[in-house]
Amino acid sequence: MVIREILPWDRAPFCRMVEQFYALPAVAHPIDPAHAARTFDLLMGDTPYARCFVAADEHDVPRAYCLCAITWSNEAGGLCVWLDELMVDDALRGQGIGHRLIAAVRSAYPDAARFRLEVTDDNPRAAALYRSLGFEGLPYRQMVIDQG
Repeated sequence: MVIREILPWDRAPFCRMVEQFYALPAVAHPIDPAHAARTFDLLMGDTPYARCFVAADEHDVPRAYCLCAITWSNEAGGLCVWLDELMVDDALRGQGIGHRLIAAVRSAYPDAARFRLEVTDDNPRAAALYRSLGFEGLPYRQMVIDQG
């Protein structure tokens, strides 16, 4: 597996993986497939707000991805990189690909003040990976308002 940034010809594999990600039991609910297409279009533009890394197989087909949202955190005192979505194809789990994707994100943002992600109680393997990489739980819950 080669870890690289997402490229224009990765649209179909990206949209497929996003659909798989949102079908997992560890995710709260599915999303409209149009969201993945819009996200891909954003990633192909010149945005400072999002970035995506993929693990591509020997045929250069992405088999895992990490979608990042870039923001500023006053609390952390600097750039905050949200590892918003991290998904590895079922057949490849447990091979260190998630670890390598997170390492690539951290390497891309060496001056970030904080790296942040979410994990559900339904995903203990992912939580164990994140803890092994130094992530810690937070003592509060998140709340949202979706407007679209």
